[in-house]
Amino acid sequence: MEINYNGLGSSLSDLTRLSNAVTRSISAENFNGEKGCGAMAEEGVHARAARELGRGWKVSPCVKLAPHSTFTVAEINGPGAIRHIWMTVDCKLYRQLLLRIYWDGETNPSVCTPLGDFFCHGWCERTIVNSVPIVVNPSGGFNSYWEMPFRKKCLITIENLSEEEPEFFYQINYVLTGIPDDMAYFHAQWRRMNPTREKEEYVILDDVKGRGHYVGTYVAWQPNSNGWWGEGEVKFFLDGDREFPTICTTGTEDYFGGAWGFCDNAFKSYLEFSSPYCGLPQIIRPDGFTKANLRFGMYRWHICDPIRFNDELKVTMQALGWRNKGRFLPLRDDISSVAYWYQTEPHSAFKQNLDPNHLEVI
Repeated sequence: MEINYNGLGSSLSDLTRLSNAVTRSISAENFNGEKGCGAMAEEGVHARAARELGRGWKVSPCVKLAPHSTFTVAEINGPGAIRHIWMTVDCKLYRQLLLRIYWDGETNPSVCTPLGDFFCHGWCERTIVNSVPIVVNPSGGFNSYWEMPFRKKCLITIENLSEEEPEFFYQINYVLTGIPDDMAYFHAQWRRMNPTREKEEYVILDDVKGRGHYVGTYVAWQPNSNGWWGEGEVKFFLDGDREFPTICTTGTEDYFGGAWGFCDNAFKSYLEFSSPYCGLPQIIRPDGFTKANLRFGMYRWHICDPIRFNDELKVTMQALGWRNKGRFLPLRDDISSVAYWYQTEPHSAFKQNLDPNHLEVI
């Protein structure tokens, strides 16, 4: 029997097909993903709990992240592809743990974002996300289904910027298989502006050079003014666009799949939603005590409609509300974002402010 399917891009329609791909998994129970080497730990975080049961009984289900250190989550020789990432940690550290992913021995990461923001949790409070590539389940179970191919090597790290020493649970499921020439590399970049500058568009992503396609946006937004905040347009500047973009949306809530201010008219309030390709899963409301501002978390995945570019890409968003007499009001809000895209390597080094004070959610 001749088997040509490499096991990637699987869906319900592919599940009947045989493949020569090799399935492996990395966790604190098998740090290197070696065949037949899971659950072999004799020492680990839960060694005391397993002392009467012994080896093979959940001795090492997690690791402790030392303060101000970087932990190697996975180091894999290719060719292959990450198929699923699962992680969980105390929610107060979502912005103090940095996720980085490097492809094929590169020195600049292709993914660099706070752990929480990557999984649509920029505000360090738990919620449910039911989308196709990112799923977050009770209580704080982070799941990524972005396919991430690599040809030579994959390196995944977590940097702990805090004074804490948390228990960190993780599982990286991947396949070792051939990667076609037309498969691009996964990228994700975090940014923040606090506050935004008046009459200056917020930059979600820029300085992307190469060929690829944009596949998603997550935004954590805190309005600092009364009134509606989401009149701004999201713009995509493609392949030489300068003053004016090729793609311009009609408003912030429109881009994220909603309409008319995400409003539940029956109750005159915002309404959360989470769907396969777009959502507003998190609304943090003032509590009359320490929570003084509304906060929103929203995502838009371009899975069915990837935005393709041949040479370069820039993505911006306006912070725009209303003033009196029916006039637009440029806002000075707290906005952070993660851009997700695939492209050829090499990529431009990310321009990010990763100072702990800039990352902090207050």
